[in-house]
Amino acid sequence: MNPELNPILLAFLATCFTWLMTAIGSAFVLFFKTIKDWVLDVMLGFAAGVMIAASFWSLLDPAIQMSNSAFPAAIGFLLGGAFLRLIDLLLPHVHITGDTVEHEGIKTPWGKSTLMFLAVTLHNFPEGMAVGVAFGALAHGVPSATLAGALSLTLGIGIQNLPEGAAVSIPLRREGLSRWKSFFWGQFSGMVEPIGGVLGALMALSAKAFLPYTLAFAAGAMIFVVVEEMIPEIQRGKHGHLATVGVMLGFVLMMILDVSLG
Repeated sequence: MNPELNPILLAFLATCFTWLMTAIGSAFVLFFKTIKDWVLDVMLGFAAGVMIAASFWSLLDPAIQMSNSAFPAAIGFLLGGAFLRLIDLLLPHVHITGDTVEHEGIKTPWGKSTLMFLAVTLHNFPEGMAVGVAFGALAHGVPSATLAGALSLTLGIGIQNLPEGAAVSIPLRREGLSRWKSFFWGQFSGMVEPIGGVLGALMALSAKAFLPYTLAFAAGAMIFVVVEEMIPEIQRGKHGHLATVGVMLGFVLMMILDVSLG
């Protein structure tokens, strides 16, 4: 890697791009007050598919190659899931399906709109962390950690943030917020990604020996979000089969991006 390239700066810039893509997706609410449920489910399924593929090709596979063993990757993966489970238990958030409202996390007097915003913020943090880890890994000069691979992960996360941004802002509009307030909170949910990106880069830079654990940690955090939050949400309604198509399409797109660019 070029020593002039600062991994922390690269991680910050990359996650600012993914945040921008969230904002662009959130801007859909300026033109549409509602979106059909099946479209929303397909969009969220697509985002889940991208995250699943990115977890393996951009994070777990390089972690296994670095250590020539599955054990560091397995440990890091489980720790990432445990970390997100802790956040899931503590962070107040809500899931809305039709007329059903499910509250999770500690009890709070905050309104439904705030809790919906926090639910998607929970999705975005591990995405930013994954991008940051990928760029932080470049500093160690290991063959399986490449700039092209980090860029493909950034592009994949950015693409899937388009539907995620809309999935925040449009339901907020449906709950009664104005178009501009819905847009603001939708794009604001992506602000956590640069924070996660810098943190992930710092984790990856801490020590080369811990790099496989760090990469796998980010993968475990993303898979936890997909399985715990996203898949149940898109399968609650009447369009589960279409949502599954979205998952497959998102997975294939990320696989092609990573193999082609990485």
